[in-house]
Amino acid sequence: MKRLRGMFALATLLAGVGLFAAETGDLHVDAAYVRAVPPGQPNSAAFMTLTNTGKTERALVAATSPSSATVELHTHRHEDGMMNMRRIERIEIPAGGSVTLAPGGLHFMLIGLKQPVQPGDQVALTLTFDDGQRLDLDLPVRAIVPPGAMTP
Repeated sequence: MKRLRGMFALATLLAGVGLFAAETGDLHVDAAYVRAVPPGQPNSAAFMTLTNTGKTERALVAATSPSSATVELHTHRHEDGMMNMRRIERIEIPAGGSVTLAPGGLHFMLIGLKQPVQPGDQVALTLTFDDGQRLDLDLPVRAIVPPGAMTP
């Protein structure tokens, strides 16, 4: 009985996290989501893990979303003692490897949101790769709780 309860709790947790996966050819997207933001906040971010099961290095070169005016690929860099966010032109995905886009690292910036993004919403995002291949995603919106923050 305890095991069954534990499995139910895990299933409930995973459903609440909004796990997301998609693929196109040798490229796979897992654990993708968009960060919820307070009303009036004009920008948000999207995160995911990109896996390349192929034998050739690939690159993500662009993204678009009808939910925002523009989408940019970004990274954080340590410069002059400060962490700064910078736009980048591409994200390399090594052959047989993966790259994780996460808070504080590589990510997508959704700039000029056209409507608020709240937990439970879905945000359409189209990824474009170096060979012109596209992948259409509908990402769940999740609230991000900073480490050490109190949750209700």
